Amino acid sequence: MPVKIRLQRHGKKGKPFYWVVAADSRSKRDGRYLEKIGTYNPNTNPATIDLNTDSAVQWLQNGAQPTDTAKNILAYKGILLKNHLLNGVKKGALTQEEADAKFEAWVVEKEAKVDAKISTLDKQADAAKKKALAAEKEVSDKRKADAEAALLEETAAEEAVAEEAAAEEAVAEEAPAEEAPAEEAATEEAPAEEK
Repeated sequence: MPVKIRLQRHGKKGKPFYWVVAADSRSKRDGRYLEKIGTYNPNTNPATIDLNTDSAVQWLQNGAQPTDTAKNILAYKGILLKNHLLNGVKKGALTQEEADAKFEAWVVEKEAKVDAKISTLDKQADAAKKKALAAEKEVSDKRKADAEAALLEETAAEEAVAEEAAAEEAVAEEAPAEEAPAEEAATEEAPAEEK
């Protein structure tokens, strides 16, 4: 029975989530499997991979063939390296302690790279957030300045209208005072003409 280490899709539409399984190569993609080795979530950045290293190495030692994507995932987690080191131990090229030390050193280096990437992504996210906040504040300040300018223009227009009204009232008050003596003179002259 040819065994493959492959991905089995789960999750919902547009948000895939995969199980890494050892399955008979003749079974369906999401069908029966022999053993669940781990999970792979590509929706996070960096992708979240959780694998049972010992189980994966056991299947590789027994002749299971990983698919291309599964092979990349196994290489990313160092399982292919561990399999390679165990094959070296079987052949006598190195001891088990040396193999374990090399694998642990590789794991520490890989975790440092992943942590550096996560911190870089966090810094970029913070910088993007600060940039967006600064742009939003700039727009807000511009709106506030425009509102203040409009309020000043409105106040100036109201004052101009009030001044014009006051000037018209002053002109209107002065004009009847000048017209009143002319009217009185006309009224005085009119009775004189009748007599």
